[in-house]
Amino acid sequence: MITAEDVVFAYGDTLVLDGVRVTAERGQVVGLIGPNGSGKTTLLRTLYAALTPRAGLVSLDDSPLGTVPQRELARRLAVVVQEGSGELPLTVAETVLLGRSPHLGTFQRHSLQDYRIAAAALSRVGVRDLADRVFAGLSGGEKQRVLIARALAQQADHLLLDEPTNHLDIRYQHEILQLVRTLDVTTVVVLHDLNLAARYCDEVVLLDHGAVQATGTPATVLCPEVLEPVYGIGVRRVSTDGELHLLFRPLR
Repeated sequence: MITAEDVVFAYGDTLVLDGVRVTAERGQVVGLIGPNGSGKTTLLRTLYAALTPRAGLVSLDDSPLGTVPQRELARRLAVVVQEGSGELPLTVAETVLLGRSPHLGTFQRHSLQDYRIAAAALSRVGVRDLADRVFAGLSGGEKQRVLIARALAQQADHLLLDEPTNHLDIRYQHEILQLVRTLDVTTVVVLHDLNLAARYCDEVVLLDHGAVQATGTPATVLCPEVLEPVYGIGVRRVSTDGELHLLFRPLR
């Protein structure tokens, strides 16, 4: 479980998060949604201790994040961010194998089991054939899938993803999120595509100007009266084969 209680964060005098509360339970996929600049990525970064809140508390399974040793945190929490993995001259296989590093002791080398876990993660995201390619030479979509494979290889029980479908075509957007749904972990994911949030999230948290505007199931949050004031666009809900879909139009 990951919780944020009354989290406040600011860059200098610019308030970015204002009393935010979020709870993600084991086995849940919780989506962070909202317009650009609403605080989604900043909130995610506080959840994995890349940023320290000015006020409030972030907890991992009821332990304040600041009390969890860094090595333990690396074993329990996997993160996929948009910035990628730099331009180190690593192959795809080597990049994914980095996910096993938190499980190694001092001066310990990767075992055969580590290599098997990394290979299985590559297969799960459909990039096993890229194993010998240099990571820096991949396309944006290929890099994104490799980084998700690295997170899977980490075998953490908490998974945080910042726009994991960025750069992916429609097929892989759905395949990756379907995969995420099969994992028995606590998942928090930043998504811009509200239809993907509707399909794959158990709960969504709608942020605007750093504050939570609504929290609940996609059916309760993704509705015109909630979304239109925040996004400034007309929203229409339709249902096809029991699936919720959103259609958008300019407001007149």
